[in-house]
Amino acid sequence: MKPFPAGGAIFDLDGVLVDTACDHFDAWQQMARSLGFELSPAHGERLKGVGRPEALDIVLSIGRVSASESRRAQLAAAKNTWYLKRIAGLGPERLLPGARAALAELRRRHIPVALASSSKNAREILRQTQIDSCFDAIVDGNAITRTKPDPEIFLRAAAGLGLPAGACVVFEDAEAGVTAARRAGCRVVGIGGRTFATVDLTAAMLSDVDLSLLFGPG
Repeated sequence: MKPFPAGGAIFDLDGVLVDTACDHFDAWQQMARSLGFELSPAHGERLKGVGRPEALDIVLSIGRVSASESRRAQLAAAKNTWYLKRIAGLGPERLLPGARAALAELRRRHIPVALASSSKNAREILRQTQIDSCFDAIVDGNAITRTKPDPEIFLRAAAGLGLPAGACVVFEDAEAGVTAARRAGCRVVGIGGRTFATVDLTAAMLSDVDLSLLFGPG
């Protein structure tokens, strides 16, 4: 791809910067088991990148469980409680390879950086992993009305950087996030070693990404 010498960087959180995807899945698995069924790893892939209400819809549909609005609220709250217990004491050691180095290099290059995470716990995770000061704009699940694959979160993140979405590169590990970024008009780097049909670049982790391919020589 051609270098992208001007613009901004937008990062998803879970599975891109921080190793918390397994904690989310385990919390959903605990909820599923409380309802009498199991989630598979393939189900876990479907849950990546989407907001809690949407993920709850997916889990309930997998188990063919019907729930009233009040029951849904209870289940979503229970999942979040289980998740928060799992990440209690989370620290910088849970940053994925290359995360801190990539953020530091972008800061050195004066490239504005935003977070675009559907997680409503994103700010706390950034604080716990000590990378909260690395972002010029943060858009989390508390700031949006439509979750990925809707492009709202990336449009808001780009606006927070004072840039058009087309001037930004998104780092994502989930199909819903890739779709959302594309709909926003961003370029996309697919993280995690998966095959994405519509990304500009793929890498197993951030440590494998050559930033000069995206932003030009440093």
